[in-house]
Amino acid sequence: MEAQRLNALHGWEWIKRGYALFMKAPLLWIVLLMICLAAAIGLSSVPVVGEPLLTLLMPVVLAGLMLGCQTLERGEELELAHLFSGFSRHTSHLITLGGISLVSQFLIFGLMMAAGGAALVSILMSGQPDPDPAIVMQALSGAGFAIIIGTVLFCTLMMAMQYAPMLVFFDNVAPMKAMKLSLSAYVRNVGPMLVYVTTYLLIALLASLPMLLGWLVVLPLTFTSLYVSYRDIFPHVTAPPAAENPVNDFTPDKDAF
Repeated sequence: MEAQRLNALHGWEWIKRGYALFMKAPLLWIVLLMICLAAAIGLSSVPVVGEPLLTLLMPVVLAGLMLGCQTLERGEELELAHLFSGFSRHTSHLITLGGISLVSQFLIFGLMMAAGGAALVSILMSGQPDPDPAIVMQALSGAGFAIIIGTVLFCTLMMAMQYAPMLVFFDNVAPMKAMKLSLSAYVRNVGPMLVYVTTYLLIALLASLPMLLGWLVVLPLTFTSLYVSYRDIFPHVTAPPAAENPVNDFTPDKDAF
């Protein structure tokens, strides 16, 4: 299994085709993601365990949203139950991905602290929405090398996690191998990724102007365009049979927990 190398124009195509997927069920997409956002805010507010649990479950929820994209691509209907379809197949491997991401984040923060960014890491992990600007500036002033290390490692982790849940869910790829394939997808497609990210950021900037209302489109576009890019880079992907992924008859994966 290998990521395809695509030309830069594919980055724009991902945006266009992602928007077309969104327009097949715009209201339901907005409802689905508002539910996800409310659940994420509620879970992250739980002391101590909230944010780690959110990280563990993110790949599971993402897999369900990607199955929703595939359903629309096939001309079928998107449903609220797609939010839970990630619990119906390879759930333990998806949660393992979340666990790898969580441990990796702690390791990166540890390296940043060792590189002189202890004060900055303390602020980042405190969960305070509005820390004192003076304290933030003081923490930043002595954390230049730590910031470089954190930026490089967090970007690498993000690239490794981007397509990993889909590779696990659709192709039953092992978690670590899925992360390696996801990272290789970025390395082999720097051109289209730059076009995609630049276009997305411009759209997000414009969406923020009219009282952030444009984000009702941009947020779903984030996921639909991600699915389209995945289908382009890994064109061999085949969906699990419908009988193995019931949307209306949800049955949790027996080894999920």
